[in-house]
Amino acid sequence: MNGAVGEERGGEALFEDQHFPSDDTSLFCDRSTPIARLQGEITWRRPQEICHSPALFHDKISLCHAKQGLLGDCWFLCACTFLLKNKQLLNKVLPPEQPQWGDSRYRGSFQFSFWQQGHWTDVTIDDRLPCINSTLCFSRCQTSSAFWVALLEKAYAKLHGSYERLWAGQVSEALVDFTGGLAERWSLGVAEEEQRPEQDSDQVSRRSLDLKLLYPVKEECALSCATHSSPGGASELGQYHALNVMEWVEVQRVSGSKVLLLRIRNPWGRGCWGGAWTGSGLGWSSVDPVCASELQARVAEGEFWLDETEFLSQFDDVTVGYPITDEGQLKSIYTGNLLMHQHQLAGRWMGGHSAGGSRNCSSYSSNPKFWLRVCGRGEVLVSLLQHRKWRAADHCAHATLEDSKNTTHQHYQAIALHMWKVEKRRFHLSRTLNKPPCASTHCHAFEREVVLREQLEPGYYLLIPSTYQPGAEARFLIRAFSSSATSLSALKSPAPTLPLETDGEWETSYFRGSWVEGRTAGGSRNFLSHWQNPCFPFTVCDESAVTSGANVRITLHQRRPDTDLHPIGFHIYKCSEGESEKTLPRDEDPAASCVPHCHTQDVSLACGLSPGAYAIVPSTYRPDCSANFTLSLARRIRRKVVKSKESLGRAIQEISHISVMQS
Repeated sequence: MNGAVGEERGGEALFEDQHFPSDDTSLFCDRSTPIARLQGEITWRRPQEICHSPALFHDKISLCHAKQGLLGDCWFLCACTFLLKNKQLLNKVLPPEQPQWGDSRYRGSFQFSFWQQGHWTDVTIDDRLPCINSTLCFSRCQTSSAFWVALLEKAYAKLHGSYERLWAGQVSEALVDFTGGLAERWSLGVAEEEQRPEQDSDQVSRRSLDLKLLYPVKEECALSCATHSSPGGASELGQYHALNVMEWVEVQRVSGSKVLLLRIRNPWGRGCWGGAWTGSGLGWSSVDPVCASELQARVAEGEFWLDETEFLSQFDDVTVGYPITDEGQLKSIYTGNLLMHQHQLAGRWMGGHSAGGSRNCSSYSSNPKFWLRVCGRGEVLVSLLQHRKWRAADHCAHATLEDSKNTTHQHYQAIALHMWKVEKRRFHLSRTLNKPPCASTHCHAFEREVVLREQLEPGYYLLIPSTYQPGAEARFLIRAFSSSATSLSALKSPAPTLPLETDGEWETSYFRGSWVEGRTAGGSRNFLSHWQNPCFPFTVCDESAVTSGANVRITLHQRRPDTDLHPIGFHIYKCSEGESEKTLPRDEDPAASCVPHCHTQDVSLACGLSPGAYAIVPSTYRPDCSANFTLSLARRIRRKVVKSKESLGRAIQEISHISVMQS
């Protein structure tokens, strides 16, 4: 994600990102959120135009904390707070040693890295930031001279397509994007029923919070809380708001009993609590004055204390992010065990082939299937992460408040993951699926990721991810984390036959090719080297595409291990008569495209093309990614005419009548 250069600094050009320009296209997607009223008021300024001595960070960490602006992205800011606690993760997201303002190497650009669908993705931005009257209008640091939060927010907005797309979200999603790890959302009440699309055949309630469970990792995990309605003590918070739990301590009262206190941080950067443990609250009189003074001294701007009873009554859920070691290994939030073994595989639910729906559906067995082999008894976590799908018609379509439930319903399928233990790899599928699973996530949930956790004995386990609705299409990633050795593999099922038997006569051709670094690995259309990619010409003779749907079906298969896939896709270009594939029309849009590029073994496209000459250009997303691939091209050469029994009968009668007349 790069751009171009523009204005000058000391005679040298400063970077200007043409892919995320300083205009309304980077701010809005459909103007359905409250920031739409800012249209025409926002100007873009570089940090040196906002303050005299800008820096990424301030020496005092409390002044580096995020402070929310006019954008409803408290979920993102809660994840930012966790980054400040983990230098190794912060350096992964924001690589150190980048030239800053005042450095002779400074060119007005910064690079960030986010974990997306199994891989780290680099995002480069310029440092022009949205302002109103020379003041940052969105997120910022507690001090106006630190800019790491504002720049990170811009890079994250670029990753999503606009600032407006950051309005409303889940803390768990930002935590995973910043760490590549896992995060779970736990309920503090029983109001999760309304999230379920319907009653599943094996429903399990979302687990409730037990803070004692987190003691083994309390200093390392990320913890945030959220309210979905206005609580009594936090009447200023509004309908949905996420906050950080900075720490929790058990304190002994003067009476001898103990009370659990939690220090909460509000991303707004100001106090919003009126409970018993505020600065002059009655709660402090019940504990030792020295202890009370010490705890109150820890409170920074925007923070407050409350006890466990207040916490459980005023907030609706918490999000727990798994600790990650410097080596990038997860720690279990349940046991503190190091989950040293990690695997991941990409998959896809395809309508008419592998989108079988829930266990309530007769087509359930057609869902993708995976083998998990456990080599020794141990703790195993398996997650199912679906790709976010932006709708073409209502890209953001968020409510005017941070309503996380609406957001997840709009962009995600209701998903679940079930697991069965089998004695050996050769088994009877229908009999196995008629038995209760040995483990599963709770009911199909409108979440980006669901997590299954069990202590497993050695053996083979069958994993089946599913959407609730049959036919619902989405791409997903299966991830397994374990304390003992495991392996994860896809259970191969027959690939769908591209031409349907009832769809006429088809001709299928197969091509082999390679992307070679420096020669034929040109990358996507975002790069000038795109035209170096292999090119496969073909012609279409079938003239019924306009009225009869698809007459061409193409599948691109990369020959690489599931653990080391490139994002792949392809474009189809129409060639003028007499034009060779070496001189494709570079200034014209493709006739059809299979994008965005996806980390998966196969990508497919069915389309209707008018008669003429065409060329297929397959590519990886980035240039210089070497791989071998296979391309299958199916073309309809004759459309099958199907007549009903009645029309066929009438035709036979007409033929018989003609025969009688002729005789």
